[in-house]
Amino acid sequence: MTAFTLGLGSFLLLLVLLVLRIPIGVAMLAVGGGGYMVMNGETAFLNYMKTTPYYLFSNYSFSVIPLFLLMGQFATRAGLSEALFRAAYAFLGHRRGGLAIAGIGGCAGFGAICGSSTATASTMGQVVLPEMRRYGYSGALSTGTLAAGGTLGILIPPSVILVIYAILTEQNVASMFLAAFIPALLAVVGFMLAVSVYVRLFPAEGPSVAPMPWRERWRVLLSIWPALLIFVAVIGGIYGGVFTPTEAAAVGAAATGLLALLKGGLANGGWRGVLLGTAQTTAMIFLILLGAEVYSAFLALTRMPMEAASWITAAELSPYLVIIVILLFYLLLGCVMDSLSMILLTIPILFPIVSGLDFGLGPEETAIWFGVLAVIVVELGLITPPVGLNVFVINAMARDVPMLETFRGVLPFLIAEVLRVGLLVAFPGIVLFALRFA
Repeated sequence: MTAFTLGLGSFLLLLVLLVLRIPIGVAMLAVGGGGYMVMNGETAFLNYMKTTPYYLFSNYSFSVIPLFLLMGQFATRAGLSEALFRAAYAFLGHRRGGLAIAGIGGCAGFGAICGSSTATASTMGQVVLPEMRRYGYSGALSTGTLAAGGTLGILIPPSVILVIYAILTEQNVASMFLAAFIPALLAVVGFMLAVSVYVRLFPAEGPSVAPMPWRERWRVLLSIWPALLIFVAVIGGIYGGVFTPTEAAAVGAAATGLLALLKGGLANGGWRGVLLGTAQTTAMIFLILLGAEVYSAFLALTRMPMEAASWITAAELSPYLVIIVILLFYLLLGCVMDSLSMILLTIPILFPIVSGLDFGLGPEETAIWFGVLAVIVVELGLITPPVGLNVFVINAMARDVPMLETFRGVLPFLIAEVLRVGLLVAFPGIVLFALRFA
């Protein structure tokens, strides 16, 4: 068996383990470690493992991950999710489908502070879902809107997955955040338009509600100033050169922690819940990071990524055809795997291939453009049948809504996402536009 065949076979074995519900970090660690020992022997693998975990986790850049996760935990305890939804509802709720549009706006605002799609979906679901059902919104529109809106948390900075992609591909985290802004805004606008079109086709599924008095609207709007201030401090501090991304995450975590404390969100064991939730998620991510590192080292020994990149370059295939095939592969993989696992598993294989293609862009521009595209399609996998993690999270909160109804509800948003991906593939300058002003 050649080294290339061994590398390809390991990928198929890894998929089999995932289908068997083996945790992705354990599966990558087992397959990567086993392959490494086949290639270089047990002693070499033990020597590798003696130092790799330390050097991996002592990387200062990774400290941004638990800090952003802690910030998201504090934001939930501070009640920012409810405040952001109320503000969006105050100005949009009286329109047909307005509560759904307000839910999208609330998800976007909370995602900008939280940085996690699943956390955004579950937190906003607790706030928005009861309101939508109370006002007679259909189960399909209610659950579909929140499942799709939750995916905004994966792209709107600060995003944990963008941070991890930047570290894996040795890109600047601030540049990745900046490049994600316009695609994120397109997602928000696209989702709102999807709701508007949907309720015009099916008016009974998204009725309008009584408008809120203007005095009440301004009062609600003033209540979200802490969230806006934290977002401006974190993101503005990064681009103003005041903070590094890690320092900005620490400032954001401290600010949201103080806000949660003042609002009483840390009473009655709240501190313990915040720290435990952050620790559990951080441990899960770091285990996956270790598994990905070992698996990547094994793939490097097989030279499979480099040989695949050379083969595609020699075949003189259209670069855009290759990128479309890769994005379709991500879409299929998203049906059986969560977003973080997809990025960690595939980037060591696919990034060398993309880097070797000529899109008329510089190496850094290609890396950033591909990173944003990959994260968007990974995000799409969160609402794609048959798995769609966000769909399951929201559907579990609305047990009276059949799963098929929820998937029907996300269909308009899937269409909007496919159109957005097509636009960004055809015009890379949309992703890279903001970088010209950095």
